[in-house]
Amino acid sequence: MRSLKVAFLMDPITGINIKKDSTFAMLLEAQARGHECFYLEMADLSVRDGRTLGRLRPVQVQRVEEAHFTLGEAELRPLSDMDVVLMRKDPPFDMDYIFATYLLEHAGTWVVNNPVSLRNANEKLYALHFPELMPVTRVSRDIGQLRAFLEEEGEIVVKPLYGRGGEGVFYLHAGDRNVGSILETVTGGGAHYIMAQRYIPAVREGDKRILMVNGEPMPGGMLRVPAANDFRGNLVAGATGVAAELSERDLEICRRVGPSLREAGLIFVGLDVIGGFLTEINVTSPTGVQEIDRFFGLNVCAKLFDVIEAGIQ
Repeated sequence: MRSLKVAFLMDPITGINIKKDSTFAMLLEAQARGHECFYLEMADLSVRDGRTLGRLRPVQVQRVEEAHFTLGEAELRPLSDMDVVLMRKDPPFDMDYIFATYLLEHAGTWVVNNPVSLRNANEKLYALHFPELMPVTRVSRDIGQLRAFLEEEGEIVVKPLYGRGGEGVFYLHAGDRNVGSILETVTGGGAHYIMAQRYIPAVREGDKRILMVNGEPMPGGMLRVPAANDFRGNLVAGATGVAAELSERDLEICRRVGPSLREAGLIFVGLDVIGGFLTEINVTSPTGVQEIDRFFGLNVCAKLFDVIEAGIQ
């Protein structure tokens, strides 16, 4: 395989945790394969005469704390000079993120994940294409409807449609006098849609992250076990990651979702599964690579770059 030019559009490299960051693992793998790596941030994108440009800086990485990267001189050049661009900007999925996907449509090269599908596949709402795999779910901005759903279920979880890392996620139970205030807060007084789902008690055992590469699951996942004083299975919210084998139900979910991911050009995806129910399909910049690699002796990024190299040949 010839050496590729690989651009990584990501958050500031200065602030990443090299023990956990999935994009850092991708950089290491690309570099180990002899590919030429370039770094850019959202502010480095622009368009001239219908072509998207990037202020690209050559980057080299090493697994050394506080000395994990070296950047070369920035050069403004067409993204079409690259063989592939990896879109690894973290949420929030705000208007700037959406505008960046429009710009990336004009990159003139392969963007992973597909920018049109990044825009279309909201990480909460995309799972609605597979209702038979999900817990009982409502999406609404009507506080009365949400209250009625809570009364039907007794316990629910509500979450904004654009958040990350458990931000703005609440557990509600019937009879809680804070319900009205919480629903007003998360819907902005009825101005914003939210997702409400039946509470799954199995969340105490953990929220399972399954990584999908080109529609196929990696052979092992990560169970994110909530802290004793929280219900959220998010590492940034204090959850602990532990190794998790994939059950037959997990594999069934993967088989059902995988073809749609491939068709949409969603090459690298993280599924969230709680108690055998699909809760989210994470497409923006899924995490968990380094943890799953350590738990199972894998190299997730090797599989990713096998797919990328095969797609470019």
